[in-house]
Amino acid sequence: MSKCAVALRALETGDMQFIEHLYATSRAGEMSHSGWPAEQIERFLHMQFNAQHTYYQQHFTDAEFYIVERAGEPVGRLYMRFGVTCAVLIDIALLPAYQRRGIGTALLENMLHRADNLQLPVELSVEPYNPAQQLYQRFGFEVINQAGVYLRMRREAPAHPSRMPS
Repeated sequence: MSKCAVALRALETGDMQFIEHLYATSRAGEMSHSGWPAEQIERFLHMQFNAQHTYYQQHFTDAEFYIVERAGEPVGRLYMRFGVTCAVLIDIALLPAYQRRGIGTALLENMLHRADNLQLPVELSVEPYNPAQQLYQRFGFEVINQAGVYLRMRREAPAHPSRMPS
């Protein structure tokens, strides 16, 4: 599978079922250790998804919310915001079958090129145990603080827009 074989399209109201399913897959490992019955996990994840989605919509009103598609089928989401002084990677998630195939790397590279051209630093939040943290470090992100259960990371704008890791 080529990492270039994906496209972005704007999030639509009809995508809610998909992004809720995507959210649930991103929490599956964590939930498998909860000891809760499946129905309780499903209710909890539904509540958590709705809270997250509402938060993103209310706090990032000027953000770009995209569905990542491969061959016309949704395989992930990419939420980002380009402000006046900083860009923010709000969320990037892929279905498990599409992880570790270079897709997330390509999406991040594209975002960073855009931020570099605008001379904007990029910030994000990530759980300390998330393996994506290694990818972010490879692209020059550094931990700037811890906010609750998340590490806040930042990548400064380059002195020259062509700076990218090899």
